[in-house]
Amino acid sequence: MATTNILIVGVGGQGTLLASRIIGNLAMDLGYDVKMSEVHGMSQRGGSVVTHVKYGNKVFSPLIEIGTADIIIAFEKLEALRWSHYLSDTGTMIVNNQRIDPLPVILGTAHYPTDVMDEIKSRSFRCIEVDALNIARNLGNDKVLNTVLLGVLAKQLDMPIKNWLAAVEANVPSKTIAINKKAFNEGYNQSIW
Repeated sequence: MATTNILIVGVGGQGTLLASRIIGNLAMDLGYDVKMSEVHGMSQRGGSVVTHVKYGNKVFSPLIEIGTADIIIAFEKLEALRWSHYLSDTGTMIVNNQRIDPLPVILGTAHYPTDVMDEIKSRSFRCIEVDALNIARNLGNDKVLNTVLLGVLAKQLDMPIKNWLAAVEANVPSKTIAINKKAFNEGYNQSIW
């Protein structure tokens, strides 16, 4: 099997690192070689967080090169645009259409672009837009937007659902297992294809 490259991007506090851990552990449980690398840019203050997850028969480097990501999961739409050059022309971008203003916008020294989703969708790759935050809110917990997005991702990968759910269960706090599984299923069952 060729290496699968997944880039996870978002803002500190959105659950990107937990999502990458679930994907990495799932791939290891299925017998793949897995490499991961995390980059935190002021993540505790709402800064950019990026995780590279690579799996396959043999993975030699933890970093995904520009233009080679098979899938980018973006937890925030400006982060999707910022990292879109990492996606291959045949790749898929999964975007939570949430807006989180970066510090320069909050301080008034920059403006948040008004056409972010239009710009993303104009590129040559496939784009799946999801209102993961609203789905999570409807479930009663904003923090499960990451497992909503994992459910959307699962539709794109050839890995058994039972293994996905086991990975979710093994990696989330025990008191949140039920709602995270529900969030995963909500994402998986989105009719966005």
